[in-house]
Amino acid sequence: MTPTRTASSTTVDAPADTVFDHIVDVAPLPHLSPTILHTEHDPVKDDEDVVQIWTVTKDEQVWSRTIRRSLDRAALRVSFVDEDADGQPTGVRGAWTLRDVSGGKTEVELAFEIDGEAPESPERLEAARLDLLTTVTDAAQRRDELADLVVDFTDPLYAAGSAEDAYQILYEADKWPERLHHVARIDMTENVPNVQFFDMDTSTPDGRAHTTRSVRLCFPHYKIIYKQIGLPALLDAHTGHWRFTEDRDGLVIESRHTAVIKPSALHILGPGTTVEDARRYLRKVLSTNSMTNLRLAKQFAEERAGA
Repeated sequence: MTPTRTASSTTVDAPADTVFDHIVDVAPLPHLSPTILHTEHDPVKDDEDVVQIWTVTKDEQVWSRTIRRSLDRAALRVSFVDEDADGQPTGVRGAWTLRDVSGGKTEVELAFEIDGEAPESPERLEAARLDLLTTVTDAAQRRDELADLVVDFTDPLYAAGSAEDAYQILYEADKWPERLHHVARIDMTENVPNVQFFDMDTSTPDGRAHTTRSVRLCFPHYKIIYKQIGLPALLDAHTGHWRFTEDRDGLVIESRHTAVIKPSALHILGPGTTVEDARRYLRKVLSTNSMTNLRLAKQFAEERAGA
């Protein structure tokens, strides 16, 4: 059967090297893309890597692709082949091709070639292709603006207990309203093991109420990834994780937040609010609430350990 090839191209107001860097670095994709939930990156050698990308569909299904990439900076080309769980090609392949144009701009093409027996539907792959192209080119073009709008930080907390116990208390998000004072309501579903969707009503330390919708990807007992797919008014994106790392002395529980400020919503915090004001506000309120969660996990793990 003749493979099906689709391609789209656009011109980006950014140098080719910059666009190439944004293609190669998959770590920011969850807070830059409306559909990408999580990425993992495994360098193989200087010019080859393997990435896995988890995506949330419009009908709220989570699916993942494993992609082996060949990175050719001199040729401004990133070619890729999708692989299955055994590392075998799935019948999906393609390439990013960049070309310098005048005025420091770059022509970007992203092409897919799909064999007839490829396991994923062409429609799903086409949606993923268009989202990636839009996300990468927008990030390259808005790189200076996003450097100010993205708030990214981690909060660690030591606990004298086990990762399994600390993980349990944060995995059981449906019980948060009875355990955490800033959570008023959660309606949670877990139709696929370790994939959770929930609506949540919370309050910030200054008394502001928020209703959000989130999806979480759970890796027992190591990490819980989250992405808000129904956002508070101040944000264009909010992603993060809970990470559980044991060492010989106990456990470090880490909370990470990556939030993208919506410039048009700064007035919510009051007249004359600047991006810097919003950054300080977000760092305070997000850290305050997540540290409450961390302290609950610490207390539970230490009680279970008899520490």
